[in-house]
Amino acid sequence: MSSDGDLGVVVETERLIVRPWHPDEADRLFDVLSRMDVVRGLGPSARPLKERAEAVALIERWTAGYGGGPTLGAWAIIERSSAVPAGTVLLRPAPDGDGEIEIGWSLHPDSWGKGLATEAASAVLGRAFAAGLQEVWTSVLPDNDRSAAVCRRIGTRLLGLSSRWYHEPGLIFWAGARDGQEPSLAPDALAAT
Repeated sequence: MSSDGDLGVVVETERLIVRPWHPDEADRLFDVLSRMDVVRGLGPSARPLKERAEAVALIERWTAGYGGGPTLGAWAIIERSSAVPAGTVLLRPAPDGDGEIEIGWSLHPDSWGKGLATEAASAVLGRAFAAGLQEVWTSVLPDNDRSAAVCRRIGTRLLGLSSRWYHEPGLIFWAGARDGQEPSLAPDALAAT
């Protein structure tokens, strides 16, 4: 695995370094995203990677960025204790959106249950708001209790159901940069209370 050094560190926490994926970590990314139990949480149209070359291409695409400057990207979540990527945290334009920015994550099963997704997403969200981003969204499959729990822990608010970005109903969570701020969009259906 690559040495972290100061190569593009996006944000750090006590346990984690969030930084770009390195090309020599394609095997680990492939291991994460070739698993159906991981990819299932990414949406109904997501499919597991079939070849290592797909992981290489993802790293290249992520390195090129999302055109939103340094605030947007898809980054490796590195556990300081092992220096092994636990998975990915991302901040990107929502697919088929109108400028909405979504936050997301995918972790290897050997990294589940440690609070790493919460820690990485919280740090990336805090950095994005400090850099001027006004609101962040995420869409979670209705049966993805793990990701819904992460959404709550990072301070996003469940608004309801929407098929706005993924053309399949998902739970829509939202966070704004300011106290008292309201979402710029409404869900298709309100959340059950």
